[in-house]
Amino acid sequence: MSRSSNILDRPLGRSGARSPEGSLVSLSAFAYVYSELVQYHQGRAASISELERRLESAGYGVGLKVLEMTAYRAKEAKRETRLMSILHFVSSSVWKSLFGKAADSLERSIDHTDEFMIIDYEPIASTFVSVPPDLGQLSADAYVSGIIAGVLDGAGFSARVTAHSVNVEEGEYTKQGGNSMPGMPPRKDKAVFLVKFSPEVLSRDAALER
Repeated sequence: MSRSSNILDRPLGRSGARSPEGSLVSLSAFAYVYSELVQYHQGRAASISELERRLESAGYGVGLKVLEMTAYRAKEAKRETRLMSILHFVSSSVWKSLFGKAADSLERSIDHTDEFMIIDYEPIASTFVSVPPDLGQLSADAYVSGIIAGVLDGAGFSARVTAHSVNVEEGEYTKQGGNSMPGMPPRKDKAVFLVKFSPEVLSRDAALER
């Protein structure tokens, strides 16, 4: 008996990114729903930081469900126990499940051993949100950082995850075939998701190396 396709099993509708069933979630539908989500929380937030916390909180529950769904799809009993393994899982398997592609880069901070960065040069969430001047410091990708935190926390790796918009330097990123979202102009900034693990996670990972 074939399993029926569920909308939660489909990645977002990037060009060329299809689920095993060949189905996509409409990108325009996501853009509309996400814009409404941001406006909903904006009307209830007293500051930019509170708005970002609300978006992160909304994404956190999704992250817990994404972890469960991704593990079910893989049909593996294996549980990630190492710090780098869970980060690779998030930047590859989780990203593909959500966005139809892996994150563009996973980097470790040079200055802080407890910080890592997941980089996406074409972040879907902030692509369709126009931030007004009075909210100029708002990170529209805060929802995705909440998803990441939910996945990590659900897997036993507590961390503080924040989203940052960083300018793309000339020649830093070139994609063969151009933008993966047809009709959209090249972005001038990238999304950097800063993951800062708790001391307990770092101590556990260090103990596993011995």
